[in-house]
Amino acid sequence: MNRYFIIHRLRWPALLLLTGVIALLDQANILSWGRAWPLYLILLGVLALAERATLASQPTIPPVDYSYGAGYPAAGYAPQAGAYPPPPPAAPAPVQTTGIVPAHSDVESLSKEPRKSWEEEER
Repeated sequence: MNRYFIIHRLRWPALLLLTGVIALLDQANILSWGRAWPLYLILLGVLALAERATLASQPTIPPVDYSYGAGYPAAGYAPQAGAYPPPPPAAPAPVQTTGIVPAHSDVESLSKEPRKSWEEEER
């Protein structure tokens, strides 16, 4: 398993363990809850640094069997023969009207008589 995922999955158990240790120290009157909050920040910082270090130490080349979305290779990597499916055929774009600018299907309605205003319709 990847070291990054191991460290990432240890975050909540480590916080729970720290909470238990602080509870024990509070019962023994060694450390109070009000003075323990820096320990949480230190633990989260150490875990974040460990995650970044494991990400930086890993190679950036993707695995061979990784497919890139719609069948296109990532930039900078030469495609292998048969590794990618052919791209899907392009679908025609649907005609849309916004109500402000008429589409080509609304042009026929422009040759008819213009609509009356509200005042003219009430009379």
